[in-house]
Amino acid sequence: MTIKTKTADAKGRVALGPRFANQPVIIKKIDETEVTVILATVIPAREAWLYENPEAKRAVLTGLEKATRREFSQDPPDLDRDAKLADRIEG
Repeated sequence: MTIKTKTADAKGRVALGPRFANQPVIIKKIDETEVTVILATVIPAREAWLYENPEAKRAVLTGLEKATRREFSQDPPDLDRDAKLADRIEG
């Protein structure tokens, strides 16, 4: 673990250096004298449902793996079934 001392400027800002440049971070307050900086990945709100739904995420990942292996369905899409699924998901 590397420990560095930095001084906050008049607005309370501290430069974290190039490792953190242009990246989203989470600032977690531990107590009044300590914070933790965590590199983060931002997921758009409209896509977050996929990461919160293990079954849907697994289905998408399986589909992507099959597509990578060029394993495509021979059946045409069932648009009525898909519309019913979309209605059920949107609730």
